[in-house]
Amino acid sequence: MNILFIHQNFPGQYKNLAPALAAQGHKCVALTLRVKEPTNWRGVRVLPYAIKRDQQSAHPWLRDLDTKVIRGEACMMAARDLKARGFSPDVIVAHPGWGEAMFLRDVWPEARIGLYYELFYEEEAGDVGFDPEFPKSGGQNDAMRLRMKNLNNALHFPLGDMGLSPTQYQASTFPQKYQDRISVIHDGIDTAQAAPNPKASLKVGDDTLTRDDEVITFVNRNLEPYRGYHIFMRALPRLLKTRPNARVLIVGGDGQSYGPAPTNGKTWKQTYIDEVRGQISTPNWDRVHFLGKIPYDQFLSLLQISRAHVYLTYPFVLSWSLLEAMSCGASIIASDTAPVREVITHNQTGRLVDFFDKDALVDQVNDVLNDADARHSMGQNARELIKSDYDLKTVCLPKQLDWVNRLYNAKAGGTEI
Repeated sequence: MNILFIHQNFPGQYKNLAPALAAQGHKCVALTLRVKEPTNWRGVRVLPYAIKRDQQSAHPWLRDLDTKVIRGEACMMAARDLKARGFSPDVIVAHPGWGEAMFLRDVWPEARIGLYYELFYEEEAGDVGFDPEFPKSGGQNDAMRLRMKNLNNALHFPLGDMGLSPTQYQASTFPQKYQDRISVIHDGIDTAQAAPNPKASLKVGDDTLTRDDEVITFVNRNLEPYRGYHIFMRALPRLLKTRPNARVLIVGGDGQSYGPAPTNGKTWKQTYIDEVRGQISTPNWDRVHFLGKIPYDQFLSLLQISRAHVYLTYPFVLSWSLLEAMSCGASIIASDTAPVREVITHNQTGRLVDFFDKDALVDQVNDVLNDADARHSMGQNARELIKSDYDLKTVCLPKQLDWVNRLYNAKAGGTEI
């Protein structure tokens, strides 16, 4: 079959699915903003599209939709060019989050379209308003702002014949009448690669850390409140005092992935360093290491030497890093939030703590570090769960391939709103 992938950062969530379909002999093409020139990647023909229209002045509530319509128009123009050159997809697999797939039904009305349902913004649940330290940005108008933000999702609902969502929680955020078209299939974890390694080591400054060291790890794509960076930093003064031999390794960039930027002109990283630094002695602070963004092999080594891995998140999209840490057999201390509870069962595959309770977080980290048997048991259970339910090659990828086949056999045209 002819398959078209649409993702602004291709391959994104399709990094395993697209090459697997190409390897089966299907003709796979991708449209993306990520490249500037046509290229081939693991059997997939990757073509660029470019945004040619500047964003115009618009009502603040419409700015988000405006950017998505601009992107959808640009992708549609590239799709028309692709059609003029003779390519007609049987199946379109798209992430609608940036609006790119908005007008593809107009180009190829007979194609079957499968969408990646990542998250629907909820007015009274989920991430919005979860953290009282950061009240809803729109005040009493926030419900209207979020309703407008969800227009992109609403415009895609009639386009999608079938959908994918990586967790039950993320699928559940979408309106009930659309949930029956969503298959919950995770992107998958390569458990052979993300695996325990008793010989793992990681160079940190002048030292080489191994599993013999007391290593505490914390990972964000970017260090920010949505992933609990502020809570973890506020736990550090007491944690460092109670663990005089611990080394704290923090991975993450200085930018922002989710939520607003700080209003003080600083990064979130520096904001919370400044908040807690005066409470931490210099010898203790010297045991805290900000590693920035690191190559994947070093990231796996970090997880493999971790004695206690802390993962905090608002009720939001589940990070791959948590499942990778579990696959490496790390001992997890995580926030008692959705969708974390789908993979962490307290005292079985990890420990759960109230997201906001920094003292409970320190207590649980201390308890895990003091109990080698518990660490071993929880780490082993965590890895077994990932292998049985989230393994890329034996579980998730076969389900994704079956989903594409079912999409191919579906009736094109989606459903009406």
